[in-house]
Amino acid sequence: MKKNPLVAPVLKWVGGKRQLLPDIEKHMPNKFSTYYEPFLGGGAVLFELQPQKAVVNDINEELINVYKVIRDHVEELIEDLKRHKNEADYFYKIRELDRDKEKYNQLTSTQKASRILYLNKTCYNGLFRVNQQGEFNTPFGRYKNPNIVNENTLRAVSSYFNKAKITFKCGDFEEAVKGVRKGSFVYFDPPYDPVSVSANFTGYDKGGFDRDEQIRLKKLCDKLNSKKVNFLLSNSATDFILDLYKDYNITIVKAKRAINSKADKRGAVNEVLVKNYE
Repeated sequence: MKKNPLVAPVLKWVGGKRQLLPDIEKHMPNKFSTYYEPFLGGGAVLFELQPQKAVVNDINEELINVYKVIRDHVEELIEDLKRHKNEADYFYKIRELDRDKEKYNQLTSTQKASRILYLNKTCYNGLFRVNQQGEFNTPFGRYKNPNIVNENTLRAVSSYFNKAKITFKCGDFEEAVKGVRKGSFVYFDPPYDPVSVSANFTGYDKGGFDRDEQIRLKKLCDKLNSKKVNFLLSNSATDFILDLYKDYNITIVKAKRAINSKADKRGAVNEVLVKNYE
């Protein structure tokens, strides 16, 4: 299957991998059977690679619902997106929908996906962020002309999802790789270890991801390694992460991080790519 250049992320997601793609691709194994991505997020790597067979997962139900709706009901979704307005009052009305769970659950899966895409395109910084209750809480972005209905991308992604064999999962990262076999390839893009206390951003899911989780993930990498399954992992280049993965092949890469309210903190930061193969 030839790669379609129109297949690209439909959502702006914290820690998105678009700018690191050249580095990530350089470190990919040449051949693999099934592609696994347990922390899918915005899906930049999946959409760049466009593997024929993949198992992808994210703990965020809203996100996985968006992908399933794009796969199964893309035309309905496009129609629903067209009714949204780029106005503050309307934005807050749509944002408030998840405050009343009973009412919210009456929305169809297409309406829920349309809501997330609309909020993502019109909210401040295009940032998906939820509070402790799991409610979307990013303010209105005041953009002149946001691309709310990106029909070409949505149709291209839908077409890819339908041509390839992709399994969508929504749960824990360990569950996501159950049954993985030698010859498969796993790419891990977990919530990053915070570079500083204030940098701790886990607002895309109410669960959070602390150092115990990082250690649990490292143990999973050890397990994959013992099964001779190739994995590549990205994270921040903190002393903790460098020490945790010291037995593996580590490359330091520079990444520009745009999501920071302080402009002077938006420069290039060190990140790591960790792999268990040459």
